[in-house]
Amino acid sequence: MAPDRPTGDLPEMLKRYVRQETLDPLRTLGRFVGFGLAGAVLLAAGCLLLAVGGLRLLQEWDGLDGNWSWVPYLAAAALLAVVAALAATRIGRESGSSVESGPRDGAGPA
Repeated sequence: MAPDRPTGDLPEMLKRYVRQETLDPLRTLGRFVGFGLAGAVLLAAGCLLLAVGGLRLLQEWDGLDGNWSWVPYLAAAALLAVVAALAATRIGRESGSSVESGPRDGAGPA
């Protein structure tokens, strides 16, 4: 049996436990979300700048004058739609594994 301890250290031990189990994981999660949002903003800005560059390149091409002046805009919009669709299909997938895969021989947790 454990020796009798004074109850004075119980609140301090409880504070350390709460900090370890709640605050530290929240800080880690905040860092993860912060870097994720920064990466998303930078990727979106890069895709937009590439689309505008492609639009300007197509606008300078002499074959798309007059009645065909709308084609560069359609091409830039289609490119951005493809990139957005590709990103949407990748949301929720874990890298290197499939969401549907589970235990194969039924030896999973009971």
